[in-house]
Amino acid sequence: MSPRLALLVNPAARGGRALRLLEPVVRRLRMGGADVSVIAGAGPADALERACACVAERPDALVAFGGDGLVHLAVQAVTGTDVPLGIIPVGTGNDVAAALGVPCGDPMAAARTVLRMRTRPVDVARAVTGQGEELFASVLCCGFDARVNERANRLTWPSGRARYVRAVVEELRAFRPVPFRVTLDGEEVLERDAVLVAVGNTRSYGGGMRICPDARPDDGLLDVVVAGALGVGEFLRVFPGVYRGTHVAHPSVTVRRARHVRLEADGVPVYADGERLGSGPVTCAAVPGELQVIA
Repeated sequence: MSPRLALLVNPAARGGRALRLLEPVVRRLRMGGADVSVIAGAGPADALERACACVAERPDALVAFGGDGLVHLAVQAVTGTDVPLGIIPVGTGNDVAAALGVPCGDPMAAARTVLRMRTRPVDVARAVTGQGEELFASVLCCGFDARVNERANRLTWPSGRARYVRAVVEELRAFRPVPFRVTLDGEEVLERDAVLVAVGNTRSYGGGMRICPDARPDDGLLDVVVAGALGVGEFLRVFPGVYRGTHVAHPSVTVRRARHVRLEADGVPVYADGERLGSGPVTCAAVPGELQVIA
């Protein structure tokens, strides 16, 4: 029987350049025997509404054709249902796809993965702020990295990893460490000035920054990384290690694992999967095995 695939599209992925890949990908899926429908909303809220309505009709999969932001939206629609999530990563950052073993940089290979329809359960995480509740699949961040994300989202040049590097350099000029209170499973409390706090269901964000290098999306736990009050010079020395995950060996960096995490800090933006959720405080909880993914 031909699988019914709903292809959720972000027309703005890679500044709109990813759309030229859409027709070849749809053609490849149909040649593989799939019945493909395309969903594109006028904006995030409209796209989410359309995705939820589509999931209610029980397609064989909802496939996100975009980057981590679109995957974030799709996760809201399919988590807790029996409709699996497929990913064809054509965005600026494709960290969720990379963590799940989906081919990145080769949309046709990703399409072949979708056609195989081999699914596995993975965890997601629930984040609650004063602005509401959302699920996330990769990393939630507060502090410097959230401000970098905010700045990177405003930049139109360069693309990919270089955009985040530029945002880091620009943000360093004004950023100061923030007093954080981090509560782990309601028991251990960390109180310190920190450059950033990251809560990872998977290991990377920002197009390959392995901020939580040992995080796994199927262990029922969240990895928590707290980077202490590093000076600018020391931060610049440590920062390149985030691409290899070696920054966690620095004495100012603390790593913990927990099922529930509460982050308290005044006025810090909160981002997850590259999307702004609101501002702190924020509570995160692992939701084991609730998302079915094609990988």
